[in-house]
Order: sequence, then C-alpha cells, then structure tokens
Amino acid sequence: MSLAPDIDSHIGELPKHIAIIMDGNNRWAKAKGLIGGAGHKAGETALQTIVEHAAKRQIDVLTVFAFSSENWRRPEQEVGLLMRLFVHALDKRVAELHKNNLKIRFIGDRSRFAPLLQKGMMDAEVKTAANTGMTLVIAVSYGGQWDMAYAAQQMALKVQKGELDPSQLSIEEFQAQYQQQIQMSDLPPVDLMIRTGGDLRISNFLLWQTAYAEFYFTHLLWPDFNETALDEALTDYARRQRRFGRTSAQVEAHHA
Repeated sequence: MSLAPDIDSHIGELPKHIAIIMDGNNRWAKAKGLIGGAGHKAGETALQTIVEHAAKRQIDVLTVFAFSSENWRRPEQEVGLLMRLFVHALDKRVAELHKNNLKIRFIGDRSRFAPLLQKGMMDAEVKTAANTGMTLVIAVSYGGQWDMAYAAQQMALKVQKGELDPSQLSIEEFQAQYQQQIQMSDLPPVDLMIRTGGDLRISNFLLWQTAYAEFYFTHLLWPDFNETALDEALTDYARRQRRFGRTSAQVEAHHA
C-alpha cells in the first residue's frame, strides 16, 4: 500500500494489517506513583491516538489486544475497572469512530461478558458495518489457542453433519477449511505485530494469523506509545524484506 500524497513519504511500504499487544499500563502508572487504574485510563487515551494515526496512514486493519482470555485471572478490582472502561469506550468512542467512517469488529469469547457488554459490542458492529474506512478489530476475552480450538470444533461439526469428509482432506483443503473458521478469516493476515512494554513474546495472541507477520518489540510502555512511535515501527517494517519462503533473489526479481 502506498502513502497518500498528503502523508509523509519517508516511511515507505505500509502493512495492510497491524496487530498490537498493548502492554505496560500498570507499570506506567506505578512508575508515576499513580493508582486507581490511571494506567488503563491513559492506555485508552493512547489507543484513541493510535487508531486515529493508523487511519491517517491508511492502514486497512488495526487489531488490538484489549483483554485476553488469561486476563480474567487478574484481581477482581482490576477486571471490574477494565469492564467499566470498556462500557465507557463503547458509549463514547463508537460514535466518534462511526463519524470517521471506521468499522468496528470484536473477536473472542463474548459469552463471558455481561449481557449489557455483549449487546454493546453487537450494536457497535451493526452501526459501523457499512463504513468503508479502516477496520478496528478489538480482541476481548481472546486467546490464540481458544481461536484455533474453536475453528477445529467448527470443522468437527461439519464432519458430524456430513458436510465435510475427513478422508478427502488434502493439506491444501484442510488449510482452506480451517482458515474459513478462524477469527478474522475475511480479513488480510497480520503483516506487522507490535508489542509495547519490553517483553519479547506474543502471549497467545493471533497464533494462526501471525504465521508470516513481522514482529516489532519496543520498551515503550503502552501509554507512551504515540504517533512517532508508530511511525518508527512502520519505518522499520518498510526496511525488511518479506520472502515468504522464497530467496532474496526471487523476491527482488519479482519486484524488478
């Protein structure tokens, strides 16, 4: 994807799909001597900034890890705060995103959320479904292993209904069938995975969708991750050669 004429041209080739693990809210608050969920509130503000900037950069899809399936293990008070922030974001931010022509999607196991939140997510998706700008995917109660197990369950149901013959599954057919059941199957695969906070792991996020993604790790804590930081990640991405199993010579010949 090329940059629009009114956007800085120094970055280069852009990814179509960016995924972000937004890590470091609690450490950011602790370093500043803040309590009461200040880190998560600052993180929500940072997300608004990055969503706006990614849309400006004409990114097709931005997927953010808002709440993992493992985050339910956190202290009850913190989980409650996160849920309240989530409700607030749905009430306030969805209208702004819709006004700016962005489409909202949620992935993950929604059954663990209160009915009010489930309805809010569905309403946000319906409200923005016809928008043509960037798609913002919010992963909530999500885990990559859950995603893959769910896809396998859906394939098993097809077999049970006689819609799929396992004896006829070639490698290619299995991949095609499995891909149809995985979360975000209708969206492009992740090109660039960013993790803030300094940890060098992907924490069970988008295990299938990041098979050929480029990874970018930064020590910046999420509330400090701003437009400049995103542009630095995009510039780093543009310097890399994505070979997808081919040799450098093959890639260079293809682009010649």
